[in-house]
Amino acid sequence: MATLSELVTANSTLKEHEVEHLAELVAEWRLLADLSFADLVLWLPIRKDEKSWPQGYVAIAQIRPTTAATVFGDDLIGSKINWGQRLLMDQALSEGEIVKDTQPELVGEIMIKEETVPVILNNKTLAIISRHRNADLMRSPSKLELNYREIAHLIFKMVSEGNFPIRNSLYSSESAPRVGDGLIRLDVNGTVFFASPNARSALSRVGYQDELEQKNLGEVFSSLDKDGTQPVDESWKTLLSGKFLRRVEYDSGKGVIDLLVIPLTQGKDRIGAIVLVHNITELRNRDKALITKDATIKEIHHRVKNNLQTVSALLRLQSRRVEDPTASAALAEAVRRVASIALVHETLSNQSSESVEFDQVFDQIINNAFELIPRKIEFKKVGVFGSFDSKIATALSLVVTELIHNAIEHGLSETGDLLVIEVNKENNRYTVTISDNGAGLPDNFNLEQSSNLGLQIANTLTKNELNGSINLFRNGNLTSGQIIFSVN
Repeated sequence: MATLSELVTANSTLKEHEVEHLAELVAEWRLLADLSFADLVLWLPIRKDEKSWPQGYVAIAQIRPTTAATVFGDDLIGSKINWGQRLLMDQALSEGEIVKDTQPELVGEIMIKEETVPVILNNKTLAIISRHRNADLMRSPSKLELNYREIAHLIFKMVSEGNFPIRNSLYSSESAPRVGDGLIRLDVNGTVFFASPNARSALSRVGYQDELEQKNLGEVFSSLDKDGTQPVDESWKTLLSGKFLRRVEYDSGKGVIDLLVIPLTQGKDRIGAIVLVHNITELRNRDKALITKDATIKEIHHRVKNNLQTVSALLRLQSRRVEDPTASAALAEAVRRVASIALVHETLSNQSSESVEFDQVFDQIINNAFELIPRKIEFKKVGVFGSFDSKIATALSLVVTELIHNAIEHGLSETGDLLVIEVNKENNRYTVTISDNGAGLPDNFNLEQSSNLGLQIANTLTKNELNGSINLFRNGNLTSGQIIFSVN
């Protein structure tokens, strides 16, 4: 399906800022659909140039209300109509005025009432909104429905005057309060003269039990926050006066509500405001629980890292007391392996997710390995590992550690020591090659039958934990250990 921008470019000569205005309208017009209990379709006049009379219209956007059943089952975006097929749209475009109070027409089995609204910017009509409502649902409206429809009419009037959408608005994001969450209507002085049941329930959650109507909303929140425990940049009376577009949260300790203030204007005059109110107490409680959980997990990784470092230190102390060179070397290898696992947990303790940036771990593995080697080794790394979950990272750190130390211990060269690490990624398949310029593998070497404990550990972990394979081979003057594994 073509995007709004593509449809505009293909069918008109609107300028960039005019296309942006339409895009902003579409980003924010759920408010209009919900308030008017209507399906909305945005129609773009099809023109060859600005001076040409429109050939017709193309639908570039459509939205259905969440407050009422839709009247259109089909998607209209991309459909075209000729000039003269929809007289109301032609009239709205020609006159630059809202056309309403039309006679309902039967569409399928539903009587639909249609209104048309010109979308105007800088005295130029960019597009037409057609608003479609079920006429049968309008015969005996409730107080809530009457207020919603009156507010919708005021905002549609702002659209036709070029005052809506409000530039740099705060309510186009998915997290912003919606009409169904709760709505308060203010007069020009910031006094409440209508509050929906959901809005009253939201304020009740934060401790306000009295009647809202005929109360100044800013003073209501000032009384709730009389101790000034809720930090805000402006006073509540200013924030909720309705003079300015504002979004603010109020946390009473018992509950949290999100407030979005939208001024209403008529021409250049301000005539009041609406305040959308959303009870986000449970959402904030979940956020706090996640933060606590993340902090707990990080603390666990930190403690595991400390415990592993303690084990490593004890093994190191023990190795110094052992006189048998073979036993001392075995303990030194155990110290190295425990330290590799500790590196993974140290990385996890310093970040907010369970995904490990393995290149950081790898750099530390290399640094630790080179600290134990008195000679200088030329080192090259090609490619990057990226992120792995903790299980993959722990197994990979041990395998890489074993292959690196095996290369360092046996990769001796008369012309200079060389260690090369290559990381190749193709989709989710990794190939890690660790090469040295040492003497090479013994004749008839068999990894499966090797008595080298480090290589046995690397082989077992690669197969069982990485679900991969490991291979040792000679390529020119380099001896390589290659790990191949896939990550889902």
